[in-house]
Amino acid sequence: MILADYFMKEALKEAEKAFEEGEVPVGAVIVSGNTIIAKAHNQVEILTDPTAHAEMLAITSATNYLGAKYLEDCTLYVTLEPCPMCASALNLAKIGKIVYAAEDEKNGFMRYGTKMLHPKTKIDFGLMNTESISLMQNFFRDKR
Repeated sequence: MILADYFMKEALKEAEKAFEEGEVPVGAVIVSGNTIIAKAHNQVEILTDPTAHAEMLAITSATNYLGAKYLEDCTLYVTLEPCPMCASALNLAKIGKIVYAAEDEKNGFMRYGTKMLHPKTKIDFGLMNTESISLMQNFFRDKR
């Protein structure tokens, strides 16, 4: 198995936890040197905090783990394209790379372009897109 697949599967496991908790099913992992240093999923409802997105929680966990505010040598794997708030936080953290599964046409940062991110941040998307979209569709179907 390709490492990127493994890391995105771990992010999907986090998204499934969010789903089970009644949260929008988004999961994230941050990787440094081929090791997962942070895992998180949306906790907006549980924490009653609109900023408790998977990416935000993962950034906090990763920077605490590293004892540093920058994540230049790290990769974020996330099941849904980050929103502008999360993209801004990833910019401030100088994340090295972002890999997201599914596009978020309504709330994704790419509506505003890559200038929201640090100039050195690399972007890849589409890895396990189908699985991420399916989980999201099932969540919202259950909510209706």
